[in-house]
Amino acid sequence: MPSSRDISGLLDIMATLRTPVSGCPWDLEQSFATIAPYTIEEAYEVADAIARDDLVDLKEELGDLLLQVVFHARMAEEQGAFAFDDVVAAISTKMIRRHPHVFSDRAGKLTPDEVKASWSRIKAEEKAERATRHPPASQSSLLADVKAGQPALARALELQRKASTVGFDWNDPRAVLRKIREEADEIEAALDAGDQTEIASETGDLLFAVVNLARHANTDPELALRSANAKFERRFAYIEHTLAAHGSSLAQATLDEMDALWNEAKKHDPK
Repeated sequence: MPSSRDISGLLDIMATLRTPVSGCPWDLEQSFATIAPYTIEEAYEVADAIARDDLVDLKEELGDLLLQVVFHARMAEEQGAFAFDDVVAAISTKMIRRHPHVFSDRAGKLTPDEVKASWSRIKAEEKAERATRHPPASQSSLLADVKAGQPALARALELQRKASTVGFDWNDPRAVLRKIREEADEIEAALDAGDQTEIASETGDLLFAVVNLARHANTDPELALRSANAKFERRFAYIEHTLAAHGSSLAQATLDEMDALWNEAKKHDPK
């Protein structure tokens, strides 16, 4: 099957892969649940290509992410739920509905404050519409619309933001810092007790508190952690390269030697 620049070609490829008997055994045994982790992984790969400003990789990663959408749509079509065209129609309708200041007679005539007010009104209407389709079993929580499927770091941030709208929040970043120290002390106590369940619980509390500190410091915790990861990689690479230059390796080096090289790396790469 020749490659195509048209989306129909990709849809045909996925249909062929999912065709019983003649299709791919691996693709045929997949479900929404088994494919979901790959969808999340591909989204992170897109973000990584953007962070590296690698547009060649970005093209490839966007294709991989698009494949995930096509895969899910194909499985839904097989169940008679919806098809790829329905996905396109749904997002097109949503984008037009959410931008009346662009796709209406008043295009370009709204002020920024009017746009913000319009956005809030439309979001409220959409939330009410979803509620009619999926009525809650009991009284809805303020946090009920914080999506459960997003990564834990992003969800922690959103939970904290939502709670802050009713005043359940710290007033000073330093108060959050004190909370972090308190959580660290509780982890130490759990370590002393050797209670693995409590260690895991307190570690989660510490991570949640650190996200809260990032929010109060107007720092995106995801971007901050990505930056820290990249810094760790650079400094660790310095250790590897320096050892190799001296005819040694990580396996041969002692912890003290690696720690000394780490301190050297920090001087060369302070940020």
